[in-house]
Amino acid sequence: MTLKREQRIMGFRKNNYSVQYHYYYCNDSKQQFTTTELDEINLIQVYNQYRDEHNLPFPEEISAIRAAYGLSAAKIAEILGLGTNTYRNYEQGEVPSESSARLIQVAQDPEEFKKIVHLSGALLGKQQEKLTARIEHLIESRKKTSCVDLEEYFLGSKLPDEYSGYRKPSLEKLCEMVLFFAEQLKPWKTKLNKLLFYADFLNFKTTGYSISGARYCAISMGPVPDNFNTIFEWIEKQGDVTVEETEFDNGGTGEQFFPGDGRKFNAEMFSAEELHTLTTVAETFSRISTREIIRISHEEKAWIENVNATNQMISYLKYGFDLKAV
Repeated sequence: MTLKREQRIMGFRKNNYSVQYHYYYCNDSKQQFTTTELDEINLIQVYNQYRDEHNLPFPEEISAIRAAYGLSAAKIAEILGLGTNTYRNYEQGEVPSESSARLIQVAQDPEEFKKIVHLSGALLGKQQEKLTARIEHLIESRKKTSCVDLEEYFLGSKLPDEYSGYRKPSLEKLCEMVLFFAEQLKPWKTKLNKLLFYADFLNFKTTGYSISGARYCAISMGPVPDNFNTIFEWIEKQGDVTVEETEFDNGGTGEQFFPGDGRKFNAEMFSAEELHTLTTVAETFSRISTREIIRISHEEKAWIENVNATNQMISYLKYGFDLKAV
């Protein structure tokens, strides 16, 4: 049987969405089949577009809200007045109704969540005291936070969309990806940009989500993270990597990335699927030169159709499943 993809329209809650529909085609019987994994990647495309269109929280955002308050899924569901397993189901990918989504988004604000906790009466005694102390700590932390949001400054809007691979952009994870490739391959900057592109887009191809939420654009040298120079300079100043500059015989210069002193890649920040993606990309391009990886990236539809475009930003949804090199 042959794995195929084609553009199809799928409906969800009275809305229709265009997806890259994955299926197996049996050359003998001429029948089409799907598996649980293929059904999931097809549905994820629909759910992500629906969430984006209706400004609903994504699973990782829903999980992060609960983690911030140190609550179990069952307990936060009780506080919010949801069904016992409802919050857990939302974390695992079920799309919330708009009313439930708005309630969860309100709970993201610790001051508002404090009011909800008080009104719910779900906690008593020491449990309520412990949660209240945690909420107060979050409120104070927000007040002390710098007015400049580095994540938004470097990576653009914090809201997941088709240009972030439906992930909330994470500067921390992108930094760790840079460190991973610095450890494994000690790449030159131009090659590093392509490695990051292939890692994020390959993960989207296999799971429906990017790893870092970084947005990529097409320039003459191939796909690169938007604002990559500023991001790399910040990562170097943090001490996560060391960048060595080399002057070549032709008068040009190159920047090579190495791990920072005493800095080790933190695998715990990534899922098993994400770690597999990073390893696959490192192994695929380990013996590929910078010049060759540029040539390879120039064969990607994601680069060809965006390098001369006005926006130049590359949509994961439109191009992620057409990735050729990996």
